[in-house]
Amino acid sequence: MKLLLDSTRCQGYGLCREHAPDRIELDEWGYASVVATDVPPGEENAARACADSCPNSALRLEK
Repeated sequence: MKLLLDSTRCQGYGLCREHAPDRIELDEWGYASVVATDVPPGEENAARACADSCPNSALRLEK
């Protein structure tokens, strides 16, 4: 499973980082970048919550 970001949709809310702080970095304006796209077993729920928390659907999970 991979956590992917469409940076053109990110509006810098930063809500995603609350659920997966080891996967998401925020720049000084709050815009996200995915540090580690591969989601290891056992962290799927956190990655799903991370993607679901984005109000602009900038993050998604892919198998």
